[in-house]
Amino acid sequence: MIVLVLLGGVRVKAHLAGGTGLLAAVAFGAMGTPVVALAQVTELPLDTVASVVGRQTPLLALVVPLVLVGLVDGRRGLRETWVPALACGVAFAVAQFAASNYVSAQLADIGAALAGAGALVAVPQARRPAAEPVRAAVLTGARSEELDEADPRGEVVRAYAPYALIVAIFSIAQIPAIKDWLAEATQTYDWPFLNVVDTDREPVGGNIFSWPIVSTGGTLVLLAGVCTAVVLGVHARVAVREWAATVYELRFAILTVTSVLALAYVMNLSGQAATIGHFVAAAGAGLAFLSPVLGWFGVAVSGSDTSANALFGAFQVTAARESGLSPELLAAANSSGGVLGKMISPQNLTIACAAVGLAGREGDLLRKVLPWSIGLLLVMCLIVVGQSSPVLDWMLP
Repeated sequence: MIVLVLLGGVRVKAHLAGGTGLLAAVAFGAMGTPVVALAQVTELPLDTVASVVGRQTPLLALVVPLVLVGLVDGRRGLRETWVPALACGVAFAVAQFAASNYVSAQLADIGAALAGAGALVAVPQARRPAAEPVRAAVLTGARSEELDEADPRGEVVRAYAPYALIVAIFSIAQIPAIKDWLAEATQTYDWPFLNVVDTDREPVGGNIFSWPIVSTGGTLVLLAGVCTAVVLGVHARVAVREWAATVYELRFAILTVTSVLALAYVMNLSGQAATIGHFVAAAGAGLAFLSPVLGWFGVAVSGSDTSANALFGAFQVTAARESGLSPELLAAANSSGGVLGKMISPQNLTIACAAVGLAGREGDLLRKVLPWSIGLLLVMCLIVVGQSSPVLDWMLP
């Protein structure tokens, strides 16, 4: 967003473009953290939940690049660049669908982003628009001709190395034999002083703490980081210092996410989520339309798809079972609808206004982005309704 402003973009349009650009990626952002949290609190298989989400958000990804071009440059921009924009959307959507359904939820956004970037490079129209080309020196304000020179092939390879390593490591970890071998390291513990039973007096899964030491996404990312440091020649002391600095910078975000997850477990084990779910189930078939709205509201309030999934995921599943709908569908709808609330969350608006010099004008910005958010939410609601009926149920796994 800041880059758009520096390149001469209108500030409100810059936020619109930045917020809209996030829509297709939020559900699988941060190495799939929102979907992983959703699977944890609902006790649904991660692969199944990710598969359903991967059959909803890619439909938005198809049109997001076209919307971005229209926001930034209007009809003229659409006329000149609709081909590369459409190619980017199709590549992103196909890659996100393929990764979330057949590879790994953690790789969905990385693979989709690389595919979208590759499509932009591959389509000839993306290289030279109709307008006069702008030199790199003009954009940066520098006069050095070195800015217009191509980067050495070795530097390009080094730049892509971290992404290639992440894709490679996660892909290898999904090979059935290796996946089973890594899962053998998972440790389970009975949580002390916790003995919760369901209505049939059967112990619930929350009594047991499962620790997938090696197979969890965080361990695989850590391994990719170590390999990246080796490939790029980063000294171990520097790598550890940067890791510690990152943890310190994210300390409040880590505390917030873990606190919300803890609250979600308390709500689930105390029966609060089930009680809300029973109440919401009274909506019957209309729950399919309301499910994305609940996720949208959760993200709009909390600013996090992970938090919204943790808070609302369990009672979405309970309500689905009570009303005869697919639990996986409504759980996924919570996450897919939530991504559309990101652009109107107070945290997002505050950060956006501060970043582009519009502090105090959050209300003006909200009035600009709210119609886009509600309009796209309506589209997602219709998609979920269709998938809950014979019209689009063929899309589900």
